[in-house]
Amino acid sequence: MASLALTKLKLSHFRSHKAAQLEVDARPLAIFGANGAGKTNILEAVSLFSPGRGMRRASARDMAKRPEDIGWKLSGLIEQDGRTFEVETSSEDGAARSVRIDDKASAQTALGRIARVVWLIPSMDRLWIEGADGRRRFLDRMSMSFFPDHSDLSLEFEKAMRERNRLLKAEVRDTHWYAALEAKMAKSGAGIHANRVATLERLRAAQDGAETAFPSADLELVQSEGGMPETVADLEEALSESRFRDMAAGRALVGPHRSDLYGVFAAKGVPAKDCSTGEQKALLISLILANARALKADVGAPPIVLLDEVAAHLDANRRAALYDEICALGAQAWMTGTGPDLFAELGDRAQHIEVKDADGTSRLVAS
Repeated sequence: MASLALTKLKLSHFRSHKAAQLEVDARPLAIFGANGAGKTNILEAVSLFSPGRGMRRASARDMAKRPEDIGWKLSGLIEQDGRTFEVETSSEDGAARSVRIDDKASAQTALGRIARVVWLIPSMDRLWIEGADGRRRFLDRMSMSFFPDHSDLSLEFEKAMRERNRLLKAEVRDTHWYAALEAKMAKSGAGIHANRVATLERLRAAQDGAETAFPSADLELVQSEGGMPETVADLEEALSESRFRDMAAGRALVGPHRSDLYGVFAAKGVPAKDCSTGEQKALLISLILANARALKADVGAPPIVLLDEVAAHLDANRRAALYDEICALGAQAWMTGTGPDLFAELGDRAQHIEVKDADGTSRLVAS
């Protein structure tokens, strides 16, 4: 069976870690320690071995250790189906992070072709009851795991939309200025929509027939009043026809940025937003596991899975079920918690790492 794992991780001046290093194998990792020891920062570091701004969506400057603020560097070894990649990502003086793969400068999107990383963090717990922006980001992260070019399409669409919005606010009426931007928006926007639809199809297939202790979610991509034309030509036409309406609003009212992810607790037929806090959490875990199963079916190997403080919100039976599913998947899951007791059900199926703070320097101790 194909596998994917980050087997070596080195942090330098990253968040609370002045210097820290881990060498591990492909088994799950149970990372525990006191609050503020830097457990979540380790998971954030791992998330940066994939494209984007990481699981906290922080700026490069915000990731630098304070008060030094001299920049940061992460390096690691990614083992992918018998191949080893040396990866380094860093930032100096708050500049955008750079990426090197096997000592060659690379685009961030190249990371998505060698390491698929999915995560669930406490800030996602309110996903179903907050604004649509968070749900789109959640879906787009899953889309990126299947389609590494999804981030490029999103950047292209947002850049063209920002330029078009500036024209709208300035009440520019020259159609030639709009036509070129709308052509770019239509091409990238239709690609974004197609990737999202394909991602939901993969998630549905991964949930159907799966024996799991976590509830299935019926998912649907819903649109604003203006709808989302699915072809490039139809979206370009819709943007052209919407110019005067958009000018009054000062922004584009048609496109993939107006979509939303609607979820229903399948067994009960209850919208996710109306479920209990525990049910909402269980639905999120179910989707992360479905994402991992779908990736395993799609590319042959499960992704690296990051679960921050997930065990604290589950009873012992559901914790054990989660650990069993992760191990059955063969995924390298990086999990955090305040104490080793939260990972007792894993036993020697996992590597147990304690994070300690010693005079400002992190110590990662295998136990």
